[in-house]
Amino acid sequence: MNALPFDLRIAPCKSPQSRPAKGARASASAAKAAICLLLVAAWPVRAGSLAEALEQAWSRHPQSAAEAARQAEAKARGDLAAGLTPGPPTLSISNRSDRFDSNRGQREWEAEVAVPLWLPGQRSAHQAQARSAAAEIDARKLELRLQIAGELREAWWQLAAARQASDLAARRTETARTLEADVRRRFQAGELPRVDANLAQGEFLAARAEELEASSAWLAAEQAWHKLTGATAPAMLDEAPPPATPTVPDAHPQLAAAAASVHAARDKLRVAEATRSDAPELALRLVRERGDFSERYAHQIGVKFTMPLDSGPRVRQETASALADLMQAESLLSTIRQRLQLDADRARDELAVAERQLDIARQRRMLAADTLQLAQKSFALGEADLATLLRARAGAQDVEGAYSRSQLARSAAQSRLHQALGVLP
Repeated sequence: MNALPFDLRIAPCKSPQSRPAKGARASASAAKAAICLLLVAAWPVRAGSLAEALEQAWSRHPQSAAEAARQAEAKARGDLAAGLTPGPPTLSISNRSDRFDSNRGQREWEAEVAVPLWLPGQRSAHQAQARSAAAEIDARKLELRLQIAGELREAWWQLAAARQASDLAARRTETARTLEADVRRRFQAGELPRVDANLAQGEFLAARAEELEASSAWLAAEQAWHKLTGATAPAMLDEAPPPATPTVPDAHPQLAAAAASVHAARDKLRVAEATRSDAPELALRLVRERGDFSERYAHQIGVKFTMPLDSGPRVRQETASALADLMQAESLLSTIRQRLQLDADRARDELAVAERQLDIARQRRMLAADTLQLAQKSFALGEADLATLLRARAGAQDVEGAYSRSQLARSAAQSRLHQALGVLP
């Protein structure tokens, strides 16, 4: 197979009318035609590239629906931290009179507007926490997109392998059909025994069964891709070669998300340390009162300042909780960094092994092709029997399949290295 592994074309689907409708051949053709019709009619949209497929998969993901709400939440948190007060003002109104007792006209109205105040350093701590929380939301979004990209990459290479197996099975069927027709003609002419005709027909039927099985696997892989993206898969996947960097970059989405969690936990600790008590309040009081009906209303204006006392146990609890979150986030960041580096090293080693295996498969392919050519000439001249030709043909087909799988394995290893290094399409 000379095409690149990421340029795998779908084998053409033929209608039952294009082949003789006899026995197993007719039923097999009808089954394949039905599969092709399902593939053509099921999904009218095509993804042109992995980047477009990622956008389609992201739009279908449940968490993407809440992305706008999370952004709005982060903005509201930032607006609250940027306010002049840690909370909204409160208004209270009270009234007192002797109407239900002596009813001498005693009246008193009191209105109070109270405003909470920031503690020293508390406002800046809340602003930093709001910024880090917004940054963590953005980082988690990229981390989720990388996870979806990994699922898409694996689904693509499973689909590419299914397409390739279907193509190889279809070519094997065509070859077996040609051989079966030639052997049947020579058997009818008396040149070959009946056992050779039976062998050729058995080879053709086995090839047809394998082709149907491969077509079914191909349909299942297409459905898995459609489940992720809502579209049919592209005809080819074009990714640049993996970068040569030996270490995982700090911009890796998983690493960036873990680092953002550390910053958010650190700012949460700052808020806990700055909040030594409840917010103090500054209140403006307005009083309107009289003693009885003969007096005129008098007005009084006052200011009240409320300072809650320090709550030691509560402050220690919140500080200890924030410190525990920070220590856990830092430990998780270190663990993720080590794991990602190990994953990248393993992916790079797998790529090197896949490239060596591809070189060996290429050499085996050349030898098998030469052996098959010699066996065909020997059979045509009557120097070798059909069993020898079938063995040579089966060996060549196995080697061709191994070569194609090696091509896929090399390209899949490159894609997994992209994933390990955090490269988004």
